[in-house]
Amino acid sequence: MSEINTRKVVVNEDDLNRDPISGTPGAHPLGTGAGAASGAIAGAMAGAAVGGPVGGMIGAAVGAVAGGLAGKSAAEAVNPTAEEIFWKETYVREPYYVSGKTYDYYAAGFRAGWEGRVRHDGRSFEDAEPMLRADYNQSRRELDPTWQDIRPAARSAWNRVDAKMQPAA
Repeated sequence: MSEINTRKVVVNEDDLNRDPISGTPGAHPLGTGAGAASGAIAGAMAGAAVGGPVGGMIGAAVGAVAGGLAGKSAAEAVNPTAEEIFWKETYVREPYYVSGKTYDYYAAGFRAGWEGRVRHDGRSFEDAEPMLRADYNQSRRELDPTWQDIRPAARSAWNRVDAKMQPAA
């Protein structure tokens, strides 16, 4: 006789990443936007090389759609709520952790890493780091740690997302 699993699954509404317009779960505007922008540029260049200005416009449109879809796929590898929970539970085990520092000390670094990995898909951490640092410094308050202080946290979060996005062997 088999036993029926009656466990109730509770879904947190914030974890659904709802599209702000349609309400559809699984929206990833950051990844979709980043992918669309890079796809449009690549498509415009390719189209212009083959078909001149008209080819460039067509290439930009096609590239934006393809890039947006690719960006959405990349963003789906990252659930910001799950990442935050993971890092809150594990940050004290990281080699760069300084005794007495709270999660809040490192939080902006983790966020910069996981968001940056999606936004700069296809680049290495080193290539994207100047932009990550600039973004961090732009929103940094006077008492917040410097980029150098939270860089290891950003790198760890980047690497974690990067590993999730690698195709299975």
